[in-house]
Amino acid sequence: MIYVTGDMHGSVSRFEEKQFDKLRSGDILIVCGDFGFIWNGDLQEDKILQFMERQKYRILFIDGCHENFDRLYSYPEEEWCGGRIHRVNGNVYHLCRGQVFEIEGQKIFTMGGGYSDDAELRRSRGMRWWNEETPTPEEMEEAANVLYEHSLKVDYIITHECPTKIKNMLSRRPNHADAMMVQNSLTGFFDDISRRVEYKHWFFGSQHQDRHISSKHTAVFVEVLPLEVPKTPFERRQ
Repeated sequence: MIYVTGDMHGSVSRFEEKQFDKLRSGDILIVCGDFGFIWNGDLQEDKILQFMERQKYRILFIDGCHENFDRLYSYPEEEWCGGRIHRVNGNVYHLCRGQVFEIEGQKIFTMGGGYSDDAELRRSRGMRWWNEETPTPEEMEEAANVLYEHSLKVDYIITHECPTKIKNMLSRRPNHADAMMVQNSLTGFFDDISRRVEYKHWFFGSQHQDRHISSKHTAVFVEVLPLEVPKTPFERRQ
């Protein structure tokens, strides 16, 4: 079975939470961005990745805003289930941007990336930040071409960011004009996907909320949800 969860930000304690108890041998967990376990390349990080490799379920993730893209893109790229991945180890894969994967009979479109609200602060303080966090026009064009190859029809969409209307609805700082101006390049692209692509449901992680927004969109954070059209609402958590 396929499950989705939200941003992990390199917190290994997430794997100890009760939501993870439902995962069984052979299951797949997809993380909706800000994975965060590929960062320093130190011994502790290696141990955590080895721990993940020993899990009974496979761990897949898309990239978010807080990733070390130099390290992430250094892993070998290969084809898997119809799309491109970076294979971190035998059990952990990065799902590249703008791909459609056919997993357990489901077509899943993935598009990582976003925009950090704290980008200017990180740059001004000399903290690590990467331009690659925001998809380029070329990456969005590739994503569009891949969707056209699938006749603009998939089963599920998994992204870090979300369409503009939903972003504005959920943003903690809706008046943060600089962030919204930059994010519109990607959220606007997602607006176009919402109008043109036929899909069952869309899961995204950037807003750090667990909330069904509509019959088509779900924000996910700490919950571990089955990849299916939600049947019942759950309590909003922040």
